[in-house]
Amino acid sequence: MKGKTTRTPRTKPWHPLAWQTQSLLLAYPDDRPGPRLDLARRAAAALPCEISDPLLRFILHTERTSADVLAAAYVETFDHRKRCCPYLTYYAHGDTRRRGVALLRLKQTYAAAGWRLVDDELPDHLAVVLEFAATDPAAGARLLTEHRAGLELMRLALADDGSPWADVLVSVSATLPPLTGDDRKAVMRLAAQGPPEEQVGLDPYAQTQFLPDPVVGGPR
Repeated sequence: MKGKTTRTPRTKPWHPLAWQTQSLLLAYPDDRPGPRLDLARRAAAALPCEISDPLLRFILHTERTSADVLAAAYVETFDHRKRCCPYLTYYAHGDTRRRGVALLRLKQTYAAAGWRLVDDELPDHLAVVLEFAATDPAAGARLLTEHRAGLELMRLALADDGSPWADVLVSVSATLPPLTGDDRKAVMRLAAQGPPEEQVGLDPYAQTQFLPDPVVGGPR
């Protein structure tokens, strides 16, 4: 919110492991998920149950789903539905010039921490933000908290769609402080109005829309 100072939440020793695991599971599904899922399962076992249980449910679903079906579901969910958009600055700024400024600031935050993106990565993809948070917990927690309204709206939209990735967002939300009154109002306002200068809101009954370019099948 404009003029509002965001307080960085305290992080715990297990936060980096949680964020790295969540980032891994939010990446575009590859053709050989076995090693990635084994690593995620071992990591989840070391996390508190409110963080690990939804991750383990998602891992189980992934193991029972063929790679091509999972990849198609990923594209349909994250590339073709604005209300499930994985690019966090979109929720706050839509497709306005302010989003470009927000993306630049993200890149500057990463660079200040000695962290560089590959050419095909956008800095506001949730998987990228989570991976950064795992390497710089204090800065990462601040970024996630700043985009809390968008995260919660994404979680609600995924749950409404019955998407398996809703469990990963449940786990992400559980790493952050409970929503305050102002945070709840921000989520409700975003759901009702949508991003700036958008004609279609992001409420669960909004018509499916296509994301503007550039969109890729995952942050990798």
